[in-house]
Amino acid sequence: MAQISSGLTLQQLRYFIEVAAEGSISAAADLLYVAQPTMSASMKDLEARVGRALLVRSARGATLTADGVEFLGYARQVVEQFALLEQRYLGRPPRRRLLGVSTQHYSFAVDAFVRMVKATDVAEYEFSLRESRTWDIIEDVRTLRSEIGILYRNDFNRKVIDKLLRESGLAFTPLFLADPHIFISRKNPLASKERATLDDLAGLPRLTFDQGANNSFYFAEEILSTMSSKQEIRVSDRATIFNLMIGLHGYTISTGIISGQLDPEIVAIPLDVDERIEIGWIGHAAIPLTDQAQHYLRELRAVVAEFGVALLD
Repeated sequence: MAQISSGLTLQQLRYFIEVAAEGSISAAADLLYVAQPTMSASMKDLEARVGRALLVRSARGATLTADGVEFLGYARQVVEQFALLEQRYLGRPPRRRLLGVSTQHYSFAVDAFVRMVKATDVAEYEFSLRESRTWDIIEDVRTLRSEIGILYRNDFNRKVIDKLLRESGLAFTPLFLADPHIFISRKNPLASKERATLDDLAGLPRLTFDQGANNSFYFAEEILSTMSSKQEIRVSDRATIFNLMIGLHGYTISTGIISGQLDPEIVAIPLDVDERIEIGWIGHAAIPLTDQAQHYLRELRAVVAEFGVALLD
């Protein structure tokens, strides 16, 4: 069995990476066709050899300690580099490509994901894309269920979001600034206007994405979350919100970047307000991104640039 240092093996690192990804020792064991006691013993031995607790075990599964998060970053690099050596010098096939992305409900994030998958030249891969709530996105990245999260900040929520990210060991990297738009059905009377005002929206249902138990104004996906509305509908997914735009002439406020292929019945109309929306990605501050994550971000930037939006360095 290949050893990377005194007592540590690549197998242990691979086991540890799977446990972190699955959030469960037993789930990782099932995925790798390893007996659960064997996997558990391997993790205990790994912790004993590095002299640090890497996992917090509970009835709900296993989560990483702060040391575990740091260790995972190094483990991924070692395993990926070893796979490249095998591929280059032993003629081994490329390893399965893995990446998890959690995002607020943005079609450009889906477009970029599609491009990344199509460009992944391997026979086997395992990706995940979760359109989720703001709090859950941060939690997904904190616990390494996802490597990257996509969300927005503005002057209203910035302090709260940044504080939560710092406490979670995460960093926000800006991608672009967007002027607010309303998303509405092509059949909505406002679709013919060059710009919409808040007065124009007064008689229309406001559609927002439900934030569940963490339904704070600061975690809303939409700006002006504290603005009162006589007609308010909360939904959980993009398909539903689009159907309500069409069926009820409802609206939601977002970036103005919308995919014609994914959302052919919806248009974006500039909203006349003094606000900006800052879209960015979050990741662990102490863990370098994998090549696959960097590939996704390149595709994301390319998709956004095609809409004529200036990217932030």
